[in-house]
Amino acid sequence: MLYEGYLKYMKAKYGERSQGTYFMAGEDLISKLPDSLITQILLYLPIKDIVRTSSLSSRWKSLWLLIPRLDLDSEEFQDYNAFVGFMNKFIDFSGEEKICLDKLKLSSRKTVNDLPCVTRWIDFVVRRKLKHLDVECLVNRKFLEEMPLSLYVCDTLVNLRLHRVLLGKFEAVSLPCLKTMRLEENVYANDVVLESLISSCPVLKDLIILRMFEDNVKVLRVHSLTLTSLNIDFNFGEGDDFVDGFDKKVSGVLIDAPRLKYLKFQDDLSGSKIITNSGSLAKVNVVYVFNENDCADVVDIPRRNMVRNFLTSISGVSDMKISQHFVEFLYYYKDFDPLPQFCNLSRIKAEISLYFLEILPTILESCPNLKSLVMVLEFYLQEEDEPIIFSSVPRCLVSSLESVEIKKFNGRPAKMEVARYFLENSGVLQKLVLHLRCSTHEDGFYILKDLLALPRGSSTCRIVVC
Repeated sequence: MLYEGYLKYMKAKYGERSQGTYFMAGEDLISKLPDSLITQILLYLPIKDIVRTSSLSSRWKSLWLLIPRLDLDSEEFQDYNAFVGFMNKFIDFSGEEKICLDKLKLSSRKTVNDLPCVTRWIDFVVRRKLKHLDVECLVNRKFLEEMPLSLYVCDTLVNLRLHRVLLGKFEAVSLPCLKTMRLEENVYANDVVLESLISSCPVLKDLIILRMFEDNVKVLRVHSLTLTSLNIDFNFGEGDDFVDGFDKKVSGVLIDAPRLKYLKFQDDLSGSKIITNSGSLAKVNVVYVFNENDCADVVDIPRRNMVRNFLTSISGVSDMKISQHFVEFLYYYKDFDPLPQFCNLSRIKAEISLYFLEILPTILESCPNLKSLVMVLEFYLQEEDEPIIFSSVPRCLVSSLESVEIKKFNGRPAKMEVARYFLENSGVLQKLVLHLRCSTHEDGFYILKDLLALPRGSSTCRIVVC
């Protein structure tokens, strides 16, 4: 057991070529190592094996309690009481020996009858120079544990993940070293708590927010001068967490992060979406933002302006990924307002269904300098034999598009027509990559034969079949 941990430690520290053993001729040389090195070796063992080392000798009895990182899951214990007892013992020993944890990861699944204890544990560890904290409480929203006030003023914390906890009101917040924060399905005292938590991290780089209904946040405000990566999601909820009657009109998202480079947006539930100071934004992944209801009312000028401004705020990116859901929205949106020009966009990945495929030339026309296009064709089987007619040939096909990649390609008429469209009309296309799906090698041969017979607008274009 210890030898296994030792080998993993040596491999991590020195690579594959590390040699040697600390079990020779029946002699246990590992026990002769200093405590600091042994605790590093123990980190490469499962928690059950780490605890088992306490029975080796009197010296090993408390040695495992000196490990700098702790990863605990209540599901790995006999019951919740055993989990609580283990953690209490660790906390008590750490207090007596003045030991400081570097990293704590807790995953707790408790029932109605289990007493709250996570708050006390977090309060203890964040006062002792903790750098990495990961708390996951898999409980119903009715039994969330509130985070201690000491968490908001931990001056050593670098990485923080909180899943299903309660963040109450605080008098002060200061997290001077926090660089990464993940907030998942939490409940907040109000909008101000979440806004202050984000804005009071002067070196924050990466932020992930997964919201759920009735989290007490009406408008999510992200104000940060240092943030470079942001992921926003909104969970419907299910079972006891499902909430009906969400008031979309009073909800919203406001992003003001002048150094933001990457944005993933998965929230079409909030009413308004506003991005300011988006000049540094280079890459976006648009999953859920709007739906057809956001452009169905032509007389709703404020809403149309909000949608237009959001699209304009992301129009300076160079790399964009759009979901089938967002493509569907653009299909309806085109009847009300033109798309902005994405002049810097060189790469786009899009999921498209056959029903909304006619929007493709419109999307490409708004990307005059596009060089690379990746498409995931999500067609139903009954749609794959239907005829497709594209209305126009966008500028980028003639002058800039060099690479097209089509996934889920099976050679059926509809998808073959998509391949034909790009081969015939792309003047500078260098390669067409097709991820082929077919039942037999013979089918694949005939598909490839049909592809090679298609006329090409670019004499240098290669067809690559994967």
